[in-house]
Amino acid sequence: MSDARDRMVARAAREIAPGMVVNLGIGLPTKVVNHLPADFPVCLHTENGMTGIGPALSPDRADRNLIDAGGAYVTPVPGSAFFDSATSFAVVRSGRLDLTMLGAFEVSETGDLANWKIPGKFSPGAGGGIELAQKARRVAVLTTHTDRAGNPKLKQTCALPLSASACVTRIFTDLAVIDVTSDGFALTELAEGTSPEDVQRATDAPLSIPDAPIPTF
Repeated sequence: MSDARDRMVARAAREIAPGMVVNLGIGLPTKVVNHLPADFPVCLHTENGMTGIGPALSPDRADRNLIDAGGAYVTPVPGSAFFDSATSFAVVRSGRLDLTMLGAFEVSETGDLANWKIPGKFSPGAGGGIELAQKARRVAVLTTHTDRAGNPKLKQTCALPLSASACVTRIFTDLAVIDVTSDGFALTELAEGTSPEDVQRATDAPLSIPDAPIPTF
């Protein structure tokens, strides 16, 4: 990962509080586990059937039977449990997840999330992201602020098919931490070396900028 993405993932990891049950979605969110202390008291969940997840390992060091939902080789921790998909999604649907961290193609200023389909491009299916976005007690997004063509991912209205509406509360990008409020996007923190003007130019929606000094990460 670039330094900017690594800082973003490290900052997102600090959002996890001791005792939480947390799902880390496919893509950038799965890398959060590598930024948690080894003895951190959290229960990480993956929808393919495991709770209690330790750091990812390279294929030459891993147990090839243990993967997360994104296919990364993971390690167990004391208290890890393994179960079928029905049980795993019962955990999701019953509202037992304190937090899920998901990737995104687009997020709207009202917290709508589009993260499963770009029309005209191959998609393996909706996967578990739709239910995670709808059922977790809190939804955070990790994403680059713009796509590969430089187009904003944070928009007034999502143009892509939605995974869930009005579900996202906080967004971590390579430029900033942004909250979704009743008044739209609010700038909360800045990536080191980034200005509020940089973030606004990369955002396709008005951005509330505080008058006080803005913390950096």
